[in-house]
Amino acid sequence: NYLSGIKFTWETDHKALTQLNQKAQINKRCERWRLKILEYDFKVKYIPGLTNSMPDYLSRSPVDDAEEDPDEISILISKATQTDFDNIPNHLHVVTAVETRAMKLRNAKLPNTNNTEQLKSDSLNTSLKENRIIPFTNEQLKEAQQQDNYANKILNDIKKRKNYLIKNDLLMHNPKHPVPYVPQGDLRRTILHIYHDTAANGAHFGRNKTIHKIQQRYFWPSMCKDITNHIKSCIPCAQFNPRRQKTPGILKPIKPPEGVWQLVSMDFHGPITPTSQRGNKYIICLTDVLSKFVITKAVRDNTTHTAVRFLKEDVISKFGTPRCILTDNGTHFTSAMMDELCKQIGITHLYSTPYHPQTNGQVERYNSTMDAKIGALSNLRKTDWDDQLPFVTYNYNASIHSTTRQLPFEMMYGRLPILPFDHQDDNVTLSYDSTHINKLHQFLSKLNEQAKINIIRNQERYKQRYD
Repeated sequence: NYLSGIKFTWETDHKALTQLNQKAQINKRCERWRLKILEYDFKVKYIPGLTNSMPDYLSRSPVDDAEEDPDEISILISKATQTDFDNIPNHLHVVTAVETRAMKLRNAKLPNTNNTEQLKSDSLNTSLKENRIIPFTNEQLKEAQQQDNYANKILNDIKKRKNYLIKNDLLMHNPKHPVPYVPQGDLRRTILHIYHDTAANGAHFGRNKTIHKIQQRYFWPSMCKDITNHIKSCIPCAQFNPRRQKTPGILKPIKPPEGVWQLVSMDFHGPITPTSQRGNKYIICLTDVLSKFVITKAVRDNTTHTAVRFLKEDVISKFGTPRCILTDNGTHFTSAMMDELCKQIGITHLYSTPYHPQTNGQVERYNSTMDAKIGALSNLRKTDWDDQLPFVTYNYNASIHSTTRQLPFEMMYGRLPILPFDHQDDNVTLSYDSTHINKLHQFLSKLNEQAKINIIRNQERYKQRYD
């Protein structure tokens, strides 16, 4: 596609098209076309019909039979009576194969819900097969660079290019943190698809998170603009991302804690419709207030027993005991069983203001993000949302947070996450560093301090805008 990645002018004698990108279209078909063309960088220019003779001729010129537009076929079917349908020309025989969503839902056979292990195995195999295939190798990238005019121009003058270097026969950008230059063409579109559309690597997160994720791995000059256009044209994102509106009142931010795992927020989310194939109806979520690290689990109910089990098996046994935990005043959190657990393990249990969910806004905000991403990744019937939950949670933790300007994964584990598509060295070096623990403590302390500074700075900005 020679229009991808370049700026061009679109001339048309249809003046209404000059306003196409100004707002969302009410007509669903027009809105799908609008989202599709947003991935390109163009300007619409109106010209009189007399000067637009060639496109006008081509639009009226008789052509051979071609593939039919499904939208046109659907309209034709809906408008035709049973008598008219018999007179449709033979070249529209594909009309009989058109199947509506309702027909698909009616004809589809549900898998055996009792065979939970088989469902889990099939789902995991599908996800792994989709997300483990490396789309291109370093050799293919090297060949593409050799055929790229921009890369050849830099290679011919590499000594004067301070921002470029050659490493392992690849043209790299940024000597401090070298990343390969990606030539124009299919490789760029593949990278955009991987780090935004796939469940394991992108999960349909927003512009800033996607830019940061790709910038850590690749470079090309129009990267930010291409990512922005790709996300603007993403139909699942447009369908499921919420449109936010400010609520009345003034904002009173919570002071950030001193360290990771000092204060965590927990809440149930649901009931979710429809119930998943495994019978799960709720998501229990726990968020660290400083690092923004999230732990989630799909569950069948929202009882105290489920909350206590989640804390013991999925939180404390894997990450240790948090100092304080903040919940709402639901009966599943105020019961005697929950109080007894907190006393036994030494957790200070804090409660949010009754009928004021903004007190526990950290976890409430993630619930909103989670809904949009799971909806974009799930199947048509939305019955596999619990299969997509681990991918959404992982990508949230592995993406830069807009408030802390840090990766929750890095603040929690002290290292950068490795995504399934990331290229790794074939050789592994084993060495012992006696000062590693001290270095790690210093590194994590620096991350925590910077995160607190960024949180306070953003809280002041949010409060100014909110009030």
